[in-house]
Amino acid sequence: MRELESVDTVGVVGAGTMGSGIAQVAATAGYDVVLRDVESAFLEDGLERIEDSLDRLVDRGDLSRADAEAALDRIETTTDLEALAGTDLVVEAAVENMDVKREIFADLDSVTDEDVVLATNTSTLSITTIAAATERPELVVGVHFMNPVPVMKGVEVVVGEKTAPEVVTLAHAFSESLDKETWESDDKPGFVSNRILMPWINEGIRAFDEGVATKEDIDRGMKLGTNVPMGPLELADHIGLDICLDATETLHEELGDRYKPAYLLKRKVDAGDLGKKTGAGFYEYD
Repeated sequence: MRELESVDTVGVVGAGTMGSGIAQVAATAGYDVVLRDVESAFLEDGLERIEDSLDRLVDRGDLSRADAEAALDRIETTTDLEALAGTDLVVEAAVENMDVKREIFADLDSVTDEDVVLATNTSTLSITTIAAATERPELVVGVHFMNPVPVMKGVEVVVGEKTAPEVVTLAHAFSESLDKETWESDDKPGFVSNRILMPWINEGIRAFDEGVATKEDIDRGMKLGTNVPMGPLELADHIGLDICLDATETLHEELGDRYKPAYLLKRKVDAGDLGKKTGAGFYEYD
């Protein structure tokens, strides 16, 4: 296994909201980044998100223009998975689907050097099951970044059944090198964060659907009552209702009816109202 000191180039698989955010913070921290997705259009969208995010950091005075431009220069994009062959560590941030992730990890196992750690950003899926698609399960670990990655300080390090202790140590150290703070979870459904967060969001949706209060008052009540920055419906829109539904359905399958998705959540996703990314969810957005 490679030591953090020998990690110069980080591969990121998936240029969506999470993948582009991970690529941004890695590049800002000084790593060279190879960002891979299956279509050029996805990569273009990802780079646009990174540029917009860096611009906001510059406008707020959190980053110099020179450092923002240097970070962009460190990011290489590709649709070829084999371009990750020269990377020293890979973080997968593709769609939250077990079959897709297992296929990606099997391919990464064949194209990267045998001592390269393969990390997954999954928010609910089993690290152990993903790792079993490789010949190096001891080098597979979860690094669950919070959304939005450039803003949120937390990373959840998830330990699979066969994850080696030194790989867990590397996952913490790598995350901290990106100016993040970490906590650790065993490979149980939902880990720490989503096991607790998704029922909170789900119950907020149920309360709205059952007429307990308006969506504005549900969110206002939770913000004023628990000192969180966003209420459950606002946060669901921010995360993406499709992602919330996927996570809740995984938890429901693993842990039973206490995690059954709210009917209104399913209806919104079926209607294509996924939150901020589509312009409408529980609220409307420009």
